[in-house]
Amino acid sequence: MPYSEDQLLPLSALQHLLFCARQCALIHIEQVWSENRFTAEGKVLHERAHDGRDESRPGVRITRGLSVRSLELGISGQCDVVEFHEEGNSGPILPVEYKRGKPKSHCADEVQLCAQGLCLEEMLGRPVKRGALYYGERRHRTEIVFDETLRTLTRDVASKLHILIDSRTTPPAMKEKKCESCSLLEHCMPDIFEVKRGASAWFTRQLETLTQDQP
Repeated sequence: MPYSEDQLLPLSALQHLLFCARQCALIHIEQVWSENRFTAEGKVLHERAHDGRDESRPGVRITRGLSVRSLELGISGQCDVVEFHEEGNSGPILPVEYKRGKPKSHCADEVQLCAQGLCLEEMLGRPVKRGALYYGERRHRTEIVFDETLRTLTRDVASKLHILIDSRTTPPAMKEKKCESCSLLEHCMPDIFEVKRGASAWFTRQLETLTQDQP
């Protein structure tokens, strides 16, 4: 059953969820946000992509900052750039997402881009078969094909996002290497939670040992 307009969640939250469920909950449930160098650089890159004028070039019309939504997925957001290629009346539609840095080891960027494609398909009633990720560090595009595997993953992540937000519950902190690059590190405090879990586990082990030693 499709979602209603007032149930739509931010499309960007899909990437937050895939990066870290706790980060996603802190941002979208607890309304916590903080900037660091990485988020600031990303924000500047997005603003440059959005602030440019729409334009037409031979064979293609370029739209910037296009608002999109999907009632099937229950998400809404903006595309940095959408290219409408003019091959008759049914030329390909290509969403382009701008990212700082370089391609990542996880698929969060690909899912966010695919979600934009699914939104465009639903809104325009036309197939969107691929998109592109432009990475600021590499300064060239990486083409992403929206195959059935990526589409299924994107729908699954959107469903899990609604489950997380509806639960109104923030998952516990788990200290990982990626925490060092997170702008919410000081709010999340994974080191403190790690110590608490370690102390609790130590106390439980000692209690079990004492119990086993009793006659």
